[in-house]
Formats: sequence, structure tokens, C-alpha cells
Amino acid sequence: IRVFDDPRLRNVLVLVISPIVGFFAPDLLVRARADRRAESITRALPDLLDQVTISVEAGLGFEAALARTSRGPTNVLAQEFLRMLQDIRFGSTRSDALEALAERSQVDDLRTVVLALRQADALGVPLAATLRTLAIEMREKRRYRAEERAQRLPTLMIFPLGLCILPALFIVI
Repeated sequence: IRVFDDPRLRNVLVLVISPIVGFFAPDLLVRARADRRAESITRALPDLLDQVTISVEAGLGFEAALARTSRGPTNVLAQEFLRMLQDIRFGSTRSDALEALAERSQVDDLRTVVLALRQADALGVPLAATLRTLAIEMREKRRYRAEERAQRLPTLMIFPLGLCILPALFIVI
């Protein structure tokens, strides 16, 4: 377009658009990275809970089971549990370390796990039974999320079908 050929107008547009982009872009990038991190934690939580449950049922203590399972896979959740274990080693109580873990992660499923673990610790409920129940619940939630994504797929496929495949089909017919 001829409007952008004028260097003065182009400079004004750059001066107006650059601060707007510079103001909003960092927030969008940080939010996108936080969402990816939360999704990674949500995906890894059921598997890690299963491993911790097996370790606790085999006779390890809770912290030892977390340390053992967190050393294996190097994902975000394992790193968070290692950080929680470091907090405990530096003198924080298990309840405070779990609460700090929930605050750092900002993931609802992990908050549920932390709340259940804190209540089990406070009430003296066997930890293995609590972990087993939490693992089952998190696996079911993961399955429901997968089913929800699968149900959204036909709706998403309508647009490529309508724009790409149907015109070619009409031409052939």
C-alpha cells in the first residue's frame, strides 16, 4: 500500500506500535510459559504419585520415596519435589514445605494432593492409603481430560474439512 511508502508515517507507526508490543509481549510470553509448566506438572502428577505410592507401600518413608522417584525422570514436577525436600532438609516442616510447593506451582491438582497430604499428616491417617486414593483420582482426572480433548476434536476438524477438502471434492464431482 502507498501509505507505508512515506518514511515519516512508517516511523510514527513504529513509535506507536513498539511500546504497545513491548508492554504486552513479556506478559504474554511469561503466561504462555507458565501454562506449559502447569500442563507439564498436571501430566506428570499421576505417574509420580503411583511411583511414590509403590515406594511407600514397599516400606520407604514419604521423604525417601519422594527422593527416590524424583531422581529418575527430570521433569518439572520432579524438580519441584526435590525443591520441597531441600526445604525440609533446611529445617522447614513437611506441612510448610508442602504449602510452599502448592504456592510455587499454582496447579489445582497439585494443590489437591498437597491438601490431602497435609490432612493425612495432621490426622494421622496412613500415608500409603492416602497416596493410593490420590493416585487413582489423578489418573481418572487425566482420563477425563483426554476424553474432553477427544470430544473437541470433531469441532476443530470442521474448518480444515470445509476449507481444504470439500472445495476439491466439489471440483472433482
